[in-house]
Amino acid sequence: MLALRFDNEARVVEIDPPAPGPGEALLAVRRAGICSTDLEIVRGYMGFTGTLGHEVVAEVLEHPDPSWVGRRVAAEINLACRRCERCARGLERHCAQRTVLGILGKDGAFAERLTMPTANLHPIPDGVSDDLAVFVEPLAAAFEILEQVHVEPTDRVAVLGAGKLGTLVAMVLERTGAELTVIGRHARRLEALARRGARTCLADAPVDGPFDVVVEATGSPEGFARARALVRPRGTLVLKSTFFGATSVEMAPLVIDEITLVGSRCGPFAPAIRALDAGRIDPSPLIEETFALRDGVAALARAAERGVGKVLLAPGT
Repeated sequence: MLALRFDNEARVVEIDPPAPGPGEALLAVRRAGICSTDLEIVRGYMGFTGTLGHEVVAEVLEHPDPSWVGRRVAAEINLACRRCERCARGLERHCAQRTVLGILGKDGAFAERLTMPTANLHPIPDGVSDDLAVFVEPLAAAFEILEQVHVEPTDRVAVLGAGKLGTLVAMVLERTGAELTVIGRHARRLEALARRGARTCLADAPVDGPFDVVVEATGSPEGFARARALVRPRGTLVLKSTFFGATSVEMAPLVIDEITLVGSRCGPFAPAIRALDAGRIDPSPLIEETFALRDGVAALARAAERGVGKVLLAPGT
């Protein structure tokens, strides 16, 4: 089968298809999305080598329960041991022995076939297209903020970054009724969010702060510094991006202003799937272009261009 793999450089190669082990399903990948984490891995993040990709919708080819065969599914990306103390406490996403799809110790979704534990699979309703279903994982990451932070309708909330993840975060947070401001560099994205009712501001313009909750979704040291400057004393700063490299943080102001700092990563799939199925969130305008898997290296290059939206891979084409 074809797979887009990274080992010092990204290449599309032919490899043997995987075989499912006990408790696993074999999946045929229908769509996979390129996200910023994939681009950071190519720059050295996590030291990962292997098949890239973790945003996926796939068809079940083999499953211990035959009733699953033929169903479309999304897959949670953390493969937990389900035996340790963390897993027993419901912290499977933080299992110390976990592997992570396309990121840590587990070949990812930029391939024609994929194996995943059956416990990680979520059925996709018939009314959700493949192009929408590929957003389940990043949309779940946006919903994770509401799992971690109680956002009141009276709160002033800012999202720094109007890229793919920042836009999904804004779509989720606007449903809380809070006063939402999105700060970004891309006027086209900001205009689309403004039509949905969000206040918007270009990154180099002054912002009317401070804010009760600030979500940093730029993935840059500069974004962190500005987010810190915008949050009020005893406010909450949510770090939503991963990026390769170090950030210098002045700790004293965080202590003096008693800022709550929240790291936020993967999230719950169920509300993301429900929101897509009900049409409450429609991320389809984020889709920029779809590439065949054989053109995966070109797809990565396209996704890395500034201001480009979601680039998809379609292994079956």
